[in-house]
Amino acid sequence: MRKWGPLTAVCLGTFMLLLDVTIVIVALPDMARALGASLSDLQWVIDGYALALAALLLGIGAAADRFGRRRVHVAGVVLFAAASLACGLASSPTALVAARGVQGVGAAAMFATTLPLLASVYGGRERSVALGLWGAVSGAAAAIGPVVGGLLTEGPGWRWIFFVNLPVSVAAIWLTARTVPESHGAQGRRIDWAGTVAFAVFAGAMTYAVVRAGSQGWTSASTLATFGVAALALLCFVLVERRVEHPLLELSLFRKPGFVGVMTGALAFNAAAFAVLPYTSIWLQTVLGLSPVQGGLAVLPLAATAFVVAAVGGRLLHGVQPRLTIGVGLALIGIGTLGQAVLGAGSSWPALLPGLVVAGIGTGLVSPAIAGAALASVPPERAGMAGGAVNTFRQLGYAFGVAVFGTVLTSRMGETLSTGQSHALAGGGAPGLRAAGVPEHAMRAAFASGLNTAAVVAGVVGVVAGVAVLLLVRGPRQARPVPEAGAVPEAVRAG
Repeated sequence: MRKWGPLTAVCLGTFMLLLDVTIVIVALPDMARALGASLSDLQWVIDGYALALAALLLGIGAAADRFGRRRVHVAGVVLFAAASLACGLASSPTALVAARGVQGVGAAAMFATTLPLLASVYGGRERSVALGLWGAVSGAAAAIGPVVGGLLTEGPGWRWIFFVNLPVSVAAIWLTARTVPESHGAQGRRIDWAGTVAFAVFAGAMTYAVVRAGSQGWTSASTLATFGVAALALLCFVLVERRVEHPLLELSLFRKPGFVGVMTGALAFNAAAFAVLPYTSIWLQTVLGLSPVQGGLAVLPLAATAFVVAAVGGRLLHGVQPRLTIGVGLALIGIGTLGQAVLGAGSSWPALLPGLVVAGIGTGLVSPAIAGAALASVPPERAGMAGGAVNTFRQLGYAFGVAVFGTVLTSRMGETLSTGQSHALAGGGAPGLRAAGVPEHAMRAAFASGLNTAAVVAGVVGVVAGVAVLLLVRGPRQARPVPEAGAVPEAVRAG
């Protein structure tokens, strides 16, 4: 317990927060029916969590260095558990979305402190073992999320995908308090709260504008006004980061082509690989009539292939330049996602299988390499900032991707259906897939067309990002190992 208790405690928290990214996917149709949620509501169930996680990761990481990482980590688990309870008890889409946002805040506190806590406890070979096991747990959480979500949704009900977090949270808090020592970062650093708020407003307004564009139109006054708020918030963030003594993200790093390439890859990675899957799950269950468990198993090939490739590739590809593994991996993700754009009114789930497997191979190549490439693209004293930035960009890419691809899907569906059917769809129930007056065959064809278009956009994003990484990340240095305890805090914060 004394030796591996800290690893177990941290892995429990990591497993929960990453599981909640994917476990929700197969429960979306049941949530929609139970709460009367629209497609945009379902987008926010996913994006509320991902946005809070992305927007607050760097700021909370800096706060943890000052106030104590264990203290912030435990507070994050407590908040995550309370929000999970609120999610499970939600009686409306608004209540569920709000609780998911709070859950994301707790997840950010857990995620930002995970690696610094491990690095402060373990050194040398033990640290390598601990980080390897942590990475395996992270991959396993993503892989089994859809299946666990399907089992819980089909069994006790969708609310249990949140209730199951409660006993795990209790165990994580007890283990953390008993086995994990407190640690701090460099003293005297001021927390960039203004930058944190500006970045959060930018991310939230941008996502809201894209989701709103799906129903109100890209040129409507409300959509343009929200884009304006996002642009103003981004400008404020840039001005703040240029002036504060300890910025969340040092903007001078973007003068380095390698750093720009890695951040571009991180932003595109989660978007191209995972952001279409929520809509694929809706198609599998609502259009094809698969059960939640069957829907989870249908998308499992992507995560399972990624897990195997990451485990095997880590040994076989040692020494290969990160720009190659990331660039080729992103291209494969794009090709695999494009390969999923083959659906028609009569298609079934096996049509997705080849594309999911190819995308999974690409995911297995990119996932282990991208953090190390971020660290290698900056000076040693900026390693912690780069590590936090790559995780932030990944989650932000997922949030933006869910918003953009959902808008693309609904827009294409509206174009495919007749005028009267489009009005019925807009006023329809659950995700609008059983709208009155829309024949089943027309709905199947329209949704397949919308999902194909979303997959094409996601695939292009992946391929373009892969090419960008190959062009921008030139002559990379070898990724630096995590330093020994005592020099750890800055090098691994949030990374």
